[in-house]
Amino acid sequence: MDFKWWQECVFYEIYMPSFMDGNDDGIGDFKGITTKLEYLKELGVKGIWLTPFYKSPKIDNGYDIADYYAIDSDYGNLDDFKVFIDKAHNLGIKVIIDIVLNHTSSQHEWFIESSSSKDNDKRDYYIWKSDKPNNWESFFGGDSWEFDEKTNEYYYHAFAKEQVDLNWQNPKVYDAMKEVFKYWIELGVDGFRFDVINFLTVNDNFNMNNPYDKNGEQLHINDKDQDGIIDLIKRLVRDIRHMKKDIFLVGEVGSENLNELKEYTGKGLLDVVFNFNLGSIKEFSLKKIYKEISLMDKVYNKDQIPTLFFNSHDMGRSISRFNPDGKRNGIESAMAVLLLTSYGVPFMYFGEEIGIRDLVCSKIENMNDIQGITKYNLEIEKGNSKEVALKSANISSRDKSRGIMQWNNSKYYGFSNSKPWINIEDKVYNVSVETLEQDRNSLIYLYKELIQLRYNIPCLLYGKYKNIAMEKDILIFEREYKSEIIRVVINFGEKEYIEEFEGDVLMTSLKNSRKIVLNRFDFIILYRKE
Repeated sequence: MDFKWWQECVFYEIYMPSFMDGNDDGIGDFKGITTKLEYLKELGVKGIWLTPFYKSPKIDNGYDIADYYAIDSDYGNLDDFKVFIDKAHNLGIKVIIDIVLNHTSSQHEWFIESSSSKDNDKRDYYIWKSDKPNNWESFFGGDSWEFDEKTNEYYYHAFAKEQVDLNWQNPKVYDAMKEVFKYWIELGVDGFRFDVINFLTVNDNFNMNNPYDKNGEQLHINDKDQDGIIDLIKRLVRDIRHMKKDIFLVGEVGSENLNELKEYTGKGLLDVVFNFNLGSIKEFSLKKIYKEISLMDKVYNKDQIPTLFFNSHDMGRSISRFNPDGKRNGIESAMAVLLLTSYGVPFMYFGEEIGIRDLVCSKIENMNDIQGITKYNLEIEKGNSKEVALKSANISSRDKSRGIMQWNNSKYYGFSNSKPWINIEDKVYNVSVETLEQDRNSLIYLYKELIQLRYNIPCLLYGKYKNIAMEKDILIFEREYKSEIIRVVINFGEKEYIEEFEGDVLMTSLKNSRKIVLNRFDFIILYRKE
């Protein structure tokens, strides 16, 4: 079988402003990331995913792009990017970058021209209507139609009003985006992660209202997964692969339906898509995890490969979600084992390897994320108290996972010599790379060992599931490749579990591997040949 290079990688997502500051302005940048590439190499990372670094007013922290060809000055310049990507490649690390096709910033030159008059050549780059055609709401809350006083028409925005949706019915938009891909491919990028790719507006059917659930929350039915989106993606994938055959294409598809997700991946489509049903579960549930892993194995075709992740920039950190009250200490190790031994392409998120916890704001003034701030304002408009509004805002806010990387326990955690761009006064857990690297039994060493084990054992890279089982609070699965079988047993329960096995012990949390009695969050990885 012809395996792809990305099947042999553990990917590591870097949230650009929060990883490492190289010029001491309090904002992470390419110079800072470049100084930490050896750290990532030692960790075992073979692929980096960068969140947006393009010129942007940062209404949504860079997902509102004002210029697809320019590096935002907060992150450096083009020369800094070139130094970064050259060094990454020299260290054997591939680089994939976020790309937002659904919308641009309202400060993008296309929208500035489009909004200048109804007769402008770029008017149809965006979606304009003389009257609001439907009841669609923004995914951030509030109306998705914004009135423009200059031209007396409404424009459509699925997210913030400063994030204006592109009109993908216009072939000029498609051609313009092809040039963007060509530019970054020629600069050496190895892949793209498509943000909210299934939200693209590809037809003119705006006369259908969205329904509401029993709680009065709008169900986004007609403003995503529109007829024609799959054909557009097929065309886009084909054209990008003509530029670079082995490019890695990752999709963020906003859906909780696995049967919908699978429509976007496979032959002629995206290489992989994120399954948020698994990755973003709000609280720990072995039953839910088992269900999603089993379902992916059942539903996906042979040419479809799942993604594995439990953290990203859009959700609270898994260590906080799964152990909110400190009663499940050790679950982070068990989840690391699950992430790095399951079938699929694993994506880590920066700081996961040291157990960074959620950043929860003590006051609204400390919050940066527009999603959280919008939620706060909506709660206040409803008449709720500031306390209730703040609690709701913290639940919605994505600041939780966007706090700075903790390299050491100095004033600014070794991230910068200046005050960071994001609130740090609410940080309460002071773990750091420096302290954990002094302890061979720490979480960071577990990640290193698991990653190397994954690379060293072909069955952990390519082997599909032979069986998956859940016995009360025990997760057991076997993967098979050629004559190799890997058996993984993880105890998520409070009662001990005795494993009867045949084969060699590759790795275990047990001090004495001769007697296989697994207590809470213990694991064992076994190997045998048939």
